[in-house]
Amino acid sequence: MWNEFKQFAMKGNVIDLAVGVVIGAAFGQIVTSLVEDLIMPLVGLLIGGLDFTEFAVTIGKAEVKYGLFIQNIVNFLIIAFSIFLVIRVINRLKRKEEVKEEAPKVDTKEELLKEIRDLLKEK
Repeated sequence: MWNEFKQFAMKGNVIDLAVGVVIGAAFGQIVTSLVEDLIMPLVGLLIGGLDFTEFAVTIGKAEVKYGLFIQNIVNFLIIAFSIFLVIRVINRLKRKEEVKEEAPKVDTKEELLKEIRDLLKEK
């Protein structure tokens, strides 16, 4: 059982996934900072200095922070859109590389043989 687990854990896909998760977490922090520190203050200025995090309602002893919830939804949408754009660029670059790799190499001997064959068919 231990050997099976080692084989599973050492497969390239599992290691690639782990690296992806770590890089994704780091990228998430960068995008979160972009949203919270740059974009949302500018949005707040555009809509009259409004800060969603200040909106809350107190019901009994409970404080319902619906403004913070709205802020988190906006953060999520901006982060998701940013990740979408990065993945879109990566996919385009991969497609360009695949097209370059798929271009068949022309073998001059094969081309000459095809020309000879075609000439013989014509006679």
